[in-house]
Amino acid sequence: MERYKNLLAQKEQLEKLIAEARKKEAAAELERVREAVAEFGFSPEDVFGKRRRDAGVPVAPKYRNPETGETWSGRGRAPRWLKDQDLERFRITK
Repeated sequence: MERYKNLLAQKEQLEKLIAEARKKEAAAELERVREAVAEFGFSPEDVFGKRRRDAGVPVAPKYRNPETGETWSGRGRAPRWLKDQDLERFRITK
């Protein structure tokens, strides 16, 4: 039991050392990145890439549940009311 407690204490001490080392190294790397951005005039798009144009843009619904009025755009997981159903029955026509 004594060995177990000793190992737990060592683990706790190592975790603290790891956290401190990570914090210190992360700060140094962030400073290095900031210097490179300033030196070369990088834009956010240069660093992080371009955002998809449709990210966050709502999509018009394609399917409607006639009983509840719920809609689904056709993106992502299909709602339960469409499970094992013919999608064409629920398609919204203009």
